[in-house]
Amino acid sequence: MRADRLLSLLLLLQSRGRMTAPQLAEALECSVRTVYRDVEALGAAGVPVRADRGPDGGYRLMDGYRTRLTGLTDAEAGSLFLAGAPGPARDLGLGAVLATAQLKVQAALPPGTAELARRVRDRFHLDAPAWFRDADPVPHLEAIARAVWEQRVLRTHYRRWGGEVRRELCPLGIVLKGGIWYAVALADDALRTYRVARFLAVEPVPGTFDRPAGFDLAAYWEDSSRRLEAALHRRTAGLRISPRAQRLLPMYFGAAGTRALEGAGPPDEDGWVRVEMAVETDGVAVGDLLRLGTDAEVLDPPELRQAVAEAVAVLAGRYAVQEPGVPRHAGRIGGSWA
Repeated sequence: MRADRLLSLLLLLQSRGRMTAPQLAEALECSVRTVYRDVEALGAAGVPVRADRGPDGGYRLMDGYRTRLTGLTDAEAGSLFLAGAPGPARDLGLGAVLATAQLKVQAALPPGTAELARRVRDRFHLDAPAWFRDADPVPHLEAIARAVWEQRVLRTHYRRWGGEVRRELCPLGIVLKGGIWYAVALADDALRTYRVARFLAVEPVPGTFDRPAGFDLAAYWEDSSRRLEAALHRRTAGLRISPRAQRLLPMYFGAAGTRALEGAGPPDEDGWVRVEMAVETDGVAVGDLLRLGTDAEVLDPPELRQAVAEAVAVLAGRYAVQEPGVPRHAGRIGGSWA
């Protein structure tokens, strides 16, 4: 571990120039005292580290000195595909490996190219999780990723909607979608997708498995996502929506909202338009459509319009001024009366 840290310290000074001890400690995730000891160790090994004092001081390498110790290990080379996603890299247990790989790449670049790489890093950032939602706890993600890499069978305990299930899986890949981790695996000779946060336990089984010939993770995920969307959006709702709702539709409903707007009818005198949008079952669609509030009206199908009207009636009754002596929760919620 210390050898890796010494190399990282050397590469930091080579790629970034002068750095203070606190800056080095933050980058290396160690204490300032450890930085002092490591700088002394580099000096004893013949590396010309200079210490500049004063408000603009810090450590730097002697002008003209460059190390050639920039070869990537297999793990570091494999981690580079996550270079734009440090958070997911940490989740997979590759945070330190990726940081070292990036330093080696930066140190190997000529000065002009290295400066361009730093400018790109300073100006672009990928934040994978969705807004206003904490990331799923994924205590078993690293073990699953290791099993994917080593082609190890996993004995798993998984929590699904219908209860808990135990089975052996052959994990083929991992996908990060909207801040949520998924595992794609063979189970009973069928390809299945599992949400990683729902694994209660995973245990590697001795031996390995053979990956299916020609399996393409990206192609499988695209096809699976299309089939899931088609299964969920089995019906179409006719809506009349205001100009404000037209701006909100893609935000609230994603691709379904965007497609609905592309086929919108001509606006009326108030700017409202009619759209046809794919929706889920009535129970889900009612809640989704109520997010638009008074900026949308459900026109058809009649049963969805009725379901929204009943939900609005329940809400109106719930927020109405309470009459003396009448129980607040009188009436049946979700029925034909309230």
